[in-house]
Amino acid sequence: MSAAPDTTTIEPGATDLSGFGYAQQLSRRVGSYASFAAGFSFVSILTTVFQLFGLGFSFGGTAFFWTWPAVLAGQLMVALCFAELAARYPLSGAIYQWARRLGGAVIGWFAGWTMVIAQTITLAAAAIALQVVLPAVWSGFQLVGTDPALASKDGATNAVVLGCILLVATTILNATSVRIMAVVNSIGVTLELVGVVLIVVLLTSKAERGPSVVLHTTNLDNTTGYVVPLLISALMAAYVLVGFDSAGELAEETHKPRATTPRTIIRAVVASGVGGAFLIIAALMAAPSVTDGNLATQGLPYVLTSRLGTTAGKLLLLDVALAVCVCTLAIQTAAARMIFSMARDNVLPASAWLRRVSPRTGTPVAATVVPGVLAAVCLVVNVGNAGLFLGLASVCIMLLYIAYLMVTTPMLVRRLTGNGLPGGTDENGRPLFSLGRFGLVINIVAVSYGLAMAINLGWPRAEVYDPAGEGWYLHYLPLLTLAIVGIGGLIAYRSQRQAYLAEVAA
Repeated sequence: MSAAPDTTTIEPGATDLSGFGYAQQLSRRVGSYASFAAGFSFVSILTTVFQLFGLGFSFGGTAFFWTWPAVLAGQLMVALCFAELAARYPLSGAIYQWARRLGGAVIGWFAGWTMVIAQTITLAAAAIALQVVLPAVWSGFQLVGTDPALASKDGATNAVVLGCILLVATTILNATSVRIMAVVNSIGVTLELVGVVLIVVLLTSKAERGPSVVLHTTNLDNTTGYVVPLLISALMAAYVLVGFDSAGELAEETHKPRATTPRTIIRAVVASGVGGAFLIIAALMAAPSVTDGNLATQGLPYVLTSRLGTTAGKLLLLDVALAVCVCTLAIQTAAARMIFSMARDNVLPASAWLRRVSPRTGTPVAATVVPGVLAAVCLVVNVGNAGLFLGLASVCIMLLYIAYLMVTTPMLVRRLTGNGLPGGTDENGRPLFSLGRFGLVINIVAVSYGLAMAINLGWPRAEVYDPAGEGWYLHYLPLLTLAIVGIGGLIAYRSQRQAYLAEVAA
């Protein structure tokens, strides 16, 4: 259960897992593009921007665009830190493995525990995104009730139904084959990238106003204030620009991971950031109105169908629906690898079961099924809750930011104490990816940004967590969730440690 920080130098050409004490159990069938796709599809700007555009605009108006580059700059600093670690520790369960090697066993365990819960909740939040687009394509997808809005009881219930169907499909696909999963993921990401370009070009061609719209403060004035609304609208960008570390989750299945993974992590962040920025600007330029309230309540689907016509708009919405499916698939893949990695170290309950890799499919089947089932349970127990999506989104991203801090903070401590990262060369004989003399500054910014955003995400706000005024427990949902995760983690850690010590003594 204990692990001292690893300060040894990596030998040139060391691409196997034996140096870390692990046997190669997962098949290396993921190439460079598929690795990029893993990170990009978790972020999935079509999924998440379409989900939360209305939230960002409703609080920040047209000026909410500026929260996007601010969050992108902060997350890029985090991604650069992760890229350094991915080159040195190409292991599944990346956040857990990195935190364990930088900060010790306890910090590593809690980073992994927090990440597993965050990924499971994120999986649930991504799955219900189908409700944002499918009923807008065809009313037949509204299987429950008549009101498709996520904020309505009918819409929230139908979202759970569609989400559970999607979770069944992604669980089967993830458990069946790594190769098929990677191919589906890559195809989906390619179509998503094409869709982003098409949407930006088509909406720009229908522009009602120029790009200077982002310099206006529509919906903001002295009565609303500026700082608080923009901090809330920043939750949109904070939710979108996470998950790029998923490329690291597939390191044990990636060809030449030391050379490939650092670059695919950075590319996933940059591509998502640039594509998302153009998407937001194009939507603001093309919206029929930025003052009638429709943009806040109906979001991007409203812009697409109203400006591009029913046929073209619905075809693009189908591309968004595909992006939602691929995003859900990628999140479940990342969660499965995190569970597998922790179970392999025997630090989770039922580790012997969770670390098994099927000899037929080459996948950790049990570790794949668990997050799928838990995400579905998370949805089912909230049937009819109109605040379901916003609550899930905000809580899961807060937990992700905290897990990231458990990596970047001990990494900063290592730098400040002069105990740097190991050196070496990658599979191509080149020096491992390094931030060089900029590493300390980048690391400080990454930690400062992560801490500020975690506080912003966790701050109890009725307008975010309990807009319908359903109860105090929703108002304090992030803090309650954090307490439950922490206390539950402490109990699980101590129980598992006692079981481990008893096993060693025997």
